Amino acid sequence: MQLQLISIVLILHCMEYTNCQHHGSRHRQHKQGSGVSTQGCQGGCQTCSVYNGCLTCKPKLFIHLERDGMRQIGVCLASCPNGFYGTRSPDRNDCIKCGSECDSCFNRNFCLRCRAGSYLHKGKCMESCPDGLVPSDTKKECVPACPVDCDSCQNSDTCTRCVPGHFLLHGQCYHICPDKFEPNNSMECIPTAHCEVGEWGEWSPCSRLGKTCGFKWGEETRTRKVLQNPSPMGSQCPQTSEKRDCYVKRRRCKPAKGQRRGEKKKRFNLQEKENSEGRRERKREREKETIDREDSESRNKTEHRRRRDQSRDAGTV
Repeated sequence: MQLQLISIVLILHCMEYTNCQHHGSRHRQHKQGSGVSTQGCQGGCQTCSVYNGCLTCKPKLFIHLERDGMRQIGVCLASCPNGFYGTRSPDRNDCIKCGSECDSCFNRNFCLRCRAGSYLHKGKCMESCPDGLVPSDTKKECVPACPVDCDSCQNSDTCTRCVPGHFLLHGQCYHICPDKFEPNNSMECIPTAHCEVGEWGEWSPCSRLGKTCGFKWGEETRTRKVLQNPSPMGSQCPQTSEKRDCYVKRRRCKPAKGQRRGEKKKRFNLQEKENSEGRRERKREREKETIDREDSESRNKTEHRRRRDQSRDAGTV
């Protein structure tokens, strides 16, 4: 019985001794880990601690304290995160927390963006906007009741009609329509449409003057459809039809049924017309010849009388 008690006492003493050694070891490790070091620092640190992270940063970097439970760990950043602004001094650069209403800020007194429920106005975050301004849920700012150059609007972000000389596009007014848009008569910017054409069709049969016979050389054509007409500033359509010369073996055209008699009658009438015109022409020529002959005879008689009178006058002398 006594031996058992002695054994238990020895075991407890040994356990207490082991715990004391372990606690002492952890204390020494913590004491060693909390020391400042310049060796093995990561992420832009100039000096660091295993327990507290970065203590100082390399030039141009900001030191930012991140909370990890009950302790803060230092990290070095090129720029401060949202909700903080950077300050520089000869000794160090720090990230300072913005005011509670700011989501980002330039300094403690000038917000750049507000948290939900507040609207930015002249660097301040306000729950309600001053007179003449309305809150914009998209910009998170206090803005004029209508956008710039807007004659009427649906809300502070959406214009429904622009002032003269401006064009409406997606609720905004533009002095000149953006690329790929053009103005219309309603003072709106509409997408610029370019001409689109389909594929070429088949070549037509070779023909000449609407016929497919009675010739050797003719023309054949092909066309393509316009799929989309262009807008005034869009690319215009290329040609939609083209022709080319074609050669076929010459063959006589067969008259259609019922056309032969008509063609004969037509030829007969044409011939009669030509004959009639020929007769009238010949009659006119004969009449002209008669007139010319009579004129010639009259001139000859006159000349003969003149010579006779001259001869008579000469004999008298």
